[in-house]
Amino acid sequence: MTRILRLAHEYPFPADRVWQVATDLDHLRSVTEGMLAFRDLPSGRIHAGQVLEVEVSLFGRLPYQPYRMTVEALDDAAMWFQSDETGAGVTVWRHRLQVVPTETGSRIEEQIEIGAGLATPLFLLWALVMYEARHKPRLRLLDTLTNGGADA
Repeated sequence: MTRILRLAHEYPFPADRVWQVATDLDHLRSVTEGMLAFRDLPSGRIHAGQVLEVEVSLFGRLPYQPYRMTVEALDDAAMWFQSDETGAGVTVWRHRLQVVPTETGSRIEEQIEIGAGLATPLFLLWALVMYEARHKPRLRLLDTLTNGGADA
């Protein structure tokens, strides 16, 4: 059994800037700080076909567990990517992210398909909390990168 979570977050920043942040692994580490800790996460931007073998820890306090992320597709021109992820109790974690230009900046639209057997509802709730929690740090990061943090 899998379930799908759909989220959208608005950003008062240009779409290309938001796309750069959304596809940078160093920024992933910073926007998940306090929620997830990573071991063996490389630096730099993701790319199609990339396979990341990492370990993750909830809150950086629970034991680290193996986690595999495969970037199945990435289109810089259309500003979207899709990853397939497994590990830490999850059998299906298919994440699609797209950055869409808007009149006031841009919007990140995400769809996450999650399958973890009987624990699927718990992982769905975790995903909602985690992806919502990324929004404010991402706003601060974008402000710092764009304005030097003058508005932060």
